[in-house]
Amino acid sequence: MRIALLEDDPDQAALVRTWLEEAGHLITHLADGKAFLKHIARESYDLFLLDWNTPQLSGDQVLEWVRENVQAPVPVMFMTARTDEEDIVTALQKGADDYLTKPLRKFELVARVNALERRSRMEYQQKEILEIDQIRIDVAQRRVRCGDRDVEMTLKEFDLTLFLFRHIGQLLSRGHILESIWGRNPDLNTRTVDTHVSRIRNKLGLTPESGLRLSSVYFYGYRLERVSA
Repeated sequence: MRIALLEDDPDQAALVRTWLEEAGHLITHLADGKAFLKHIARESYDLFLLDWNTPQLSGDQVLEWVRENVQAPVPVMFMTARTDEEDIVTALQKGADDYLTKPLRKFELVARVNALERRSRMEYQQKEILEIDQIRIDVAQRRVRCGDRDVEMTLKEFDLTLFLFRHIGQLLSRGHILESIWGRNPDLNTRTVDTHVSRIRNKLGLTPESGLRLSSVYFYGYRLERVSA
């Protein structure tokens, strides 16, 4: 998963980053609440990890902003030294998905993060065939059909198509797409994403007339969405 971490303790942040990157996740760390909100307003993530007592804005204030402004149902986990039952209940009532108290334990943290990943993606992972309107994606055979015709695609074009359709309706940043499909490769840039999106749009006819639109969002990324005739 692509994870945004809010943690003002640099040693704690480095430890969490190490544990989760060893587990295969991609971590972006910010140390204060305002910087965190400014960053996630222009980037998309699969999970938010929040400390509670952070400079500028607290973790619970960040959570409130996320639930009011982030359309995609991104899970949120708290990691905090606040152990009172009242605090835990407050965080969960405001929309947190999980709550860990410090000191953190490596294997528990990784297990809970992986559980949130499974929960958020279970609907799609259970489907070997993904059908949305005229598009049919055979995940096991790595084949795509548009109406009554097979669509030839490269490996990366297929991976990107599947990623977009699994996140239909969500606004995805170029950085999120790049890291999810190509990994953190310093030799690649976001123009790679733009080129592949253009090819997919043309091959599948993802224009409003088809009922599915793949559109760019200025200075941000892309959204695949259903549109009415």
